[in-house]
Amino acid sequence: MRANNRISPLLGFLILFWGLIFCGPVFAYDNPDLLPKEPTPVIDLAKTLSSRQKANLEKSLNEYESETGWKIRVLSQYDRTPGLAVKKYWELDERSLLLIADPRGGNLLNFNVGDALYALMPRTFWVELQTRYGNQYYVRDHGEDGAVLDAISSVRSCLDRGGCQVVPGLPKEQWIFTLTTSILGGLIAGFAGFPRKAGEGIAWGWLLLFSPLWIMLFGVFGIAPVITRTTEILPLLRNSLAFVGSIIFANLLAQATIGKDLKSNNDDSV
Repeated sequence: MRANNRISPLLGFLILFWGLIFCGPVFAYDNPDLLPKEPTPVIDLAKTLSSRQKANLEKSLNEYESETGWKIRVLSQYDRTPGLAVKKYWELDERSLLLIADPRGGNLLNFNVGDALYALMPRTFWVELQTRYGNQYYVRDHGEDGAVLDAISSVRSCLDRGGCQVVPGLPKEQWIFTLTTSILGGLIAGFAGFPRKAGEGIAWGWLLLFSPLWIMLFGVFGIAPVITRTTEILPLLRNSLAFVGSIIFANLLAQATIGKDLKSNNDDSV
């Protein structure tokens, strides 16, 4: 009995070790049998798209390739994958983009990007594209089909304008972040610049001393992400008004609290 108890864990370890060696990742397989016989820019093994969406996307990608020369291909997969066979099937080259939609894992989207595309859109662009449209929250709200179609639309928009450094569009979550940093920058500027001496309008010395902090919060994190991602005036106007309003609020609050203490100290010293 003791011998059997010792053998069982050993046998389980050997089975696990054998499985890890011979049951490699699904992406490593080369299974051309899953590829359709007729040429198509979309292979939807996971049924991510509806029949109408698939037909419209096929037509759109074929027309886009004939007009611009950019080759965009879409592969959705789940428990089956053609693996490396798609590279020969689609003749992927430096002007090709392969979007892979696979719900297994933390992010739906993956990209195989040609070198010519990297020249127009850096690696940080593709990371942002993946995290924006492939994350679980976006997929939950827009569906897997919406994530795929929106990502392709974003890429085409950048190709049409000659390239992008960042993904176009300002998501609500990102705008809230820029608004928050604008408010925080205004509060710091307001507290730093409130007058500390009689007859002083703005404490320029303190304001300049803290300028690296509030300029970074408002300029770098509050304004730059807005103007680089969208041409809309409203988010920029809101952030600017929030910054100015925070300065006024912080200035008045500082005068009502700290200013009184400074004034009483000055009176006592006199």
